[in-house]
Amino acid sequence: MKTNPMKPNRSNLSVPGHVKKMHGKAIDCAADVVMLDLEDSVPPDKKVTARELVVQSLRHMNWKEKTVTVRVNSLDTPFAYRDILDIAEKAGDIINAIVLPKIHHPGDVHFVSRLLDGIEMAKRFKREIQIEASIETARGMAAVSQIAQASRRLKTLVFGVADYSNSIGAGLMSISGHGENEANLYPGHRWHYSMSKMVMAAKANNLLAIDAPYGYFKDREGLCHSASLARALGFNGKWVIHPDQIDVVNQVFSPSPEDIKRAKTILDACEAAEHNGKGAIGIEGRMVDQATLRLAKTLWAQAAYLGLV
Repeated sequence: MKTNPMKPNRSNLSVPGHVKKMHGKAIDCAADVVMLDLEDSVPPDKKVTARELVVQSLRHMNWKEKTVTVRVNSLDTPFAYRDILDIAEKAGDIINAIVLPKIHHPGDVHFVSRLLDGIEMAKRFKREIQIEASIETARGMAAVSQIAQASRRLKTLVFGVADYSNSIGAGLMSISGHGENEANLYPGHRWHYSMSKMVMAAKANNLLAIDAPYGYFKDREGLCHSASLARALGFNGKWVIHPDQIDVVNQVFSPSPEDIKRAKTILDACEAAEHNGKGAIGIEGRMVDQATLRLAKTLWAQAAYLGLV
């Protein structure tokens, strides 16, 4: 299964797998992607229950056109193998992707991809289950380019800032550990290098890049700033951990009226220039070449898909 490149992945809402009442509410939320979680949001004594509830919700709730994924436990736990088997065998025809946390090595992706090969053959699924790989450790970031090439199933790379911080010894700098309070810690963007490296690996392999959640869900201004930085670096969207964060993230990762107006100006000027045989043209004293035109076309297509033009 290939995802429509214009289908938005702006907001990815994480929903605890063991809290079933949240599953139904998530279906009708404005998030582009609902991720039913079996990992960090689920206590160890609820892991088996969460797995069973997620399968029930996937099979018996109407997910309509919603993109739905499941985050399994990491491969170095006693839960992951059964998570993958049960979710893929019992609901593989419903989900869009399995999210793999704490990926260290391309072999991690190889293993899950080959396992899914067998499940899909046995179940005769008509579409392919995709994989989202979460880069959350120094080992994973060091191997991110190889990980990005590990499987045809790979759709997305996700940045996991909390575990990455722990992995490199950055320490606990805020209550949630998920990206807030950054301005007081470092004279610049603390994760610029890591995030840019991950985006480069993703886009070089035609993958999406999704940013980590912002932990202080009552801080809309901080969330907007965090999401805006991610978008400026080339990310396609951001995980959210609370429904109140969805509208902010959707807005940041959608073309703004100013973006759309700018794109139309470029497209109109370039269309007019084609009749005169010009390659690069000037608009308001600024050069516009074919690279800029491609940017404008991409943005306009996104806006059209979202119904903004």
